[in-house]
Amino acid sequence: MGCGVPFCHTGCPLGNLIPDWNHHVYANQWDKAVQSLLATNNFPEFTGRICPAPCEEACVLAINEDPVTIEHIEREIAEYGFTNNLMDRSPIERTGKSVAVIGSGPAGLAAAQQLNSVGHKVVVFERDSYLGGLLTLGIPDFKLDKEIVFRRIKQLEIEGIEFKTNINVGIDVDGDELLSKFDSVCLATGSNYPRQLSIPGSDLPGVVYAMDYLCQQIRINQGEIIPDNQLINAAGKSVVILGGGDTAADCLGTAHRQGAKEIHQFDIHEWPEERTTDNPWPYWPLIMRTRTTPAHDEGGIRTFNVLAKEIIGADRVEGLKAVRLDWGEPDQRGRPEMIRIPNSDFDLAVDLIFVAIGFGGPSGESIIDQLGAKLDTRNMLSLDHNMMTSTHGVFGAGDVNRGMSLVVWAIAQGRDSARGIDKHLMGTTALPASAMTMSMHVGR
Repeated sequence: MGCGVPFCHTGCPLGNLIPDWNHHVYANQWDKAVQSLLATNNFPEFTGRICPAPCEEACVLAINEDPVTIEHIEREIAEYGFTNNLMDRSPIERTGKSVAVIGSGPAGLAAAQQLNSVGHKVVVFERDSYLGGLLTLGIPDFKLDKEIVFRRIKQLEIEGIEFKTNINVGIDVDGDELLSKFDSVCLATGSNYPRQLSIPGSDLPGVVYAMDYLCQQIRINQGEIIPDNQLINAAGKSVVILGGGDTAADCLGTAHRQGAKEIHQFDIHEWPEERTTDNPWPYWPLIMRTRTTPAHDEGGIRTFNVLAKEIIGADRVEGLKAVRLDWGEPDQRGRPEMIRIPNSDFDLAVDLIFVAIGFGGPSGESIIDQLGAKLDTRNMLSLDHNMMTSTHGVFGAGDVNRGMSLVVWAIAQGRDSARGIDKHLMGTTALPASAMTMSMHVGR
């Protein structure tokens, strides 16, 4: 079982041992499968549920039959590990060194577990009352049950990691205090500031940024009471979603569950009806998978090549003006020219608009500034090949460096950051590099 290659050619930074743990399952060697899987992936219970699994779409078996169900196998191995108490990575002894990890998303958690496993004292700071970052307050419950996240947090606590919630580092704790109390710092604050919608009417009530909507529903599911004047509910309403990625699909699935009357999703991009010459196999299935999700099978009207022009309304949203697009030849940067099709303008009555057009910069800018860490040309945290920032002893990981990306990438960068920190503290390290780091230079 498995493709037999040493590194997953779809670009998964955790995929170099896929053939090994597939074979162990085939041979009914489940204990070995757990150890093989954990060798590159700290949290297979997450990736086995929410990874888009381009490895499956690109599996050579998919040429003429169903591919290997890699994601399902991964999830089953993880559940076997938890059931049989095989997930513990408690250290044998302590080094006397301490590390502050800022952010409890998948990158921060991966860095924390790796560092703790080799004996460093790790304290994870989280500004929210919930741990897990976007695993908890971002990914809807219908994609990832929060009990799965809380189970992992409990396991990390058993291993000796300390968590401090409701602490906004940079405000409640400043950079100087961190550097005085800890031997090293890992910034894993994420990149969840939304890219702003800059069209007339975008400030009207009823225009809601995706993460505000998704986070509120998750809090409601956890039993929180939201005041009526702050409640965002699509029940019985005509909804428009602007955006075509996973976050837009999450809004779609959430609006379905709230009982929206009708839902339109507008994607500025064109539907990739055929593979282009600059998008070779096996990356082609990745495009298809990230554009199509189970939420789309539940309903809604999805339209490509649409540009929102103006939101109309008096005291709140009442409608949307939009135009249909065509795409011309690529410019010098390789970007095709956007062409508004003449006489294709249309209006749509709408009660609620969710904006899911991407994310625009790193979170935790206060602590980044206080620590003197530089940003790169993309306005993201700049890291060298050891994942260290421009400030000695301060490292980074995850979306704060890559921009909003997949959980597998966050885990991989968390592992790489831990490796860099351990080498910085001890002079050498036994922590492995992620599979992607072994094949490319990740510094910017």
